Amino acid sequence: MAKIPARLAEHPNVRAVRERPGGGPAGVIDAGWLRKLCLDAGLDDVGFVSIDHEDLASEVEHAEHALPGTRSFISLVARMNRDNVRSPARSVANQEFHRTGELLNEAAHEIVRALEDAGYRAINPSATFPMEMGKYPGRIWVVAHKPIAVAAGLGAMGIHRNVIHPKYGNFILLGTILVDAEISEHGQKLDYNPCLECKLCVAACPVGAISKDGVLDWVACSTHNYREFMGGFTEWVETIADSKDGPEFRERVSDSENASMWQSLSFKPNYKAAYCLAVCPAGEDVLEPYLDDRKAFMNLVLKPLQDKVEPIYVLPDSEAGEHVRKRFPHKLPITVTGGRRPR
Repeated sequence: MAKIPARLAEHPNVRAVRERPGGGPAGVIDAGWLRKLCLDAGLDDVGFVSIDHEDLASEVEHAEHALPGTRSFISLVARMNRDNVRSPARSVANQEFHRTGELLNEAAHEIVRALEDAGYRAINPSATFPMEMGKYPGRIWVVAHKPIAVAAGLGAMGIHRNVIHPKYGNFILLGTILVDAEISEHGQKLDYNPCLECKLCVAACPVGAISKDGVLDWVACSTHNYREFMGGFTEWVETIADSKDGPEFRERVSDSENASMWQSLSFKPNYKAAYCLAVCPAGEDVLEPYLDDRKAFMNLVLKPLQDKVEPIYVLPDSEAGEHVRKRFPHKLPITVTGGRRPR
């Protein structure tokens, strides 16, 4: 140990530390021990990858900012209950997203505590929100969970831009732990993509955000699906501010829209769709009903979401609005700004 000032030498805490047996933590974390720790914490799968992985160069600066000295990523998988996610009653689906996220964050917290007790420095950024909102409209996430999971061998990206696990499909949530040590074994990227390219996600999306050739219209997706997140909330507040009185506000925003926003503010933000996740048949544990009878699968899983009567939020004069009117005439397109500031 380094020499310490004489005035500290007799402090009880200092003496206790100086009298401990030497050694410290192992320079490299044993992957077997770490995997058992993660699974015992309640996770469904885990993978390890070095911060130096060639596909993760974009994450190095951000990881170093969050935990200076980061050496490895621990990628975490928590499985969701499929039929909850598939339900046309989206309160059921949203509760599944939020509850699984809570379990994932709780497990990550437990793992970081064990790593800390073993002598390592580690942090567990949130699986979802909260994020670094002070950086908005720049990058708000601490680390990007999806590319880390892919690099760790836990799945591959489907055309709907969600990671598909080879066993659990896309019915998963992802988290990441940053740690200041090497891990003895790393995962390897999958040598195939579990995505079946069945295009059910294309058929399910109410705003046509996913094209058949895999191009994603993120603006269309976020305008509707994230209506009660940042942008939609901003527009809702601006609508309040712009209304001269209560009756005018109620003319501009329906009672059900206000109630839905209240629910998101009171509990947790609700996704309006995420139908691309709901209908995806990929993954060994998910695939069998689709293989047995594709028509029956679509009638059971896809059609109820397509037939649902609901408001769809779109930008003015957008392809998304035209898609709703053409493909889903029974759904109600509502033109919004999405909280985007005019140029």
